[in-house]
Amino acid sequence: MDRLNVKEQEHLTQVLEAKQLKEYLNMYSTLTQNCFSDCVQDFTSSKLSNKESECIAKCADKFLKHSERVGQRFAEFNAKYMGQ
Repeated sequence: MDRLNVKEQEHLTQVLEAKQLKEYLNMYSTLTQNCFSDCVQDFTSSKLSNKESECIAKCADKFLKHSERVGQRFAEFNAKYMGQ
């Protein structure tokens, strides 16, 4: 980024921030869809049952841990690849 002028740096920063937001929203959407379809079974009540709430909490925790681990592995791979 040292070779970019201030305007180009600002534009690049905006593009990266927009991309990060899009990725976050995509991850949130995927999490919501997966956990809802896996855990919510009873549509006769407007509230979640205890079983559904527990399932969603476990599902979300598992999804986030998985996403974090994938990110770590990608960073490790990238560091190894860039180091060669």
